[in-house]
Amino acid sequence: MNRFEHIRHKPPTALETPRAMILALAPMRSNVNLSRIVRLCGCVGITKIIHCGQGKVDREIARDAADFVEVLQRRSLLPILKQLREEGYRMAGLEQTTNSTCLYEYKFAERTALIVGAEREGLSQDELNQLDDVIEIPVYGRPYSYNVATATTMAVYEYCKQFPGYSPAQ
Repeated sequence: MNRFEHIRHKPPTALETPRAMILALAPMRSNVNLSRIVRLCGCVGITKIIHCGQGKVDREIARDAADFVEVLQRRSLLPILKQLREEGYRMAGLEQTTNSTCLYEYKFAERTALIVGAEREGLSQDELNQLDDVIEIPVYGRPYSYNVATATTMAVYEYCKQFPGYSPAQ
């Protein structure tokens, strides 16, 4: 008898309630990064992304998440940040800054808007000024920062770890 048996495309774990996290993305230079973030959101049950700019979701990369995740396109990030604050979200940016909090130590609010900067430019000072918190992921080698889709995945994983959204089997 095999101890482990591969299950291809195991059905998803049901969430007790929808995820309370929303992602707000600065314009992505790469449709691949945007599409990977959409796929990430589909896998973890995040149902809404607000994306600035002209990026397009590649369905071959995003897979079924392209049908599940609502991707709203807007012109600029600042008005979105103000709107999300009015809706009661804790504004957490993913960036390298002074006074940032290490991802390993950051305690997410359940109702978090994760604000993600563009690949090379990151978040502008005006955008940073709208945030409640900035989360930084330590880098231990080169290059000096993670790919935007990879960093977003790491932060979303930590959020899901803190708010699993299901009752573990007793």
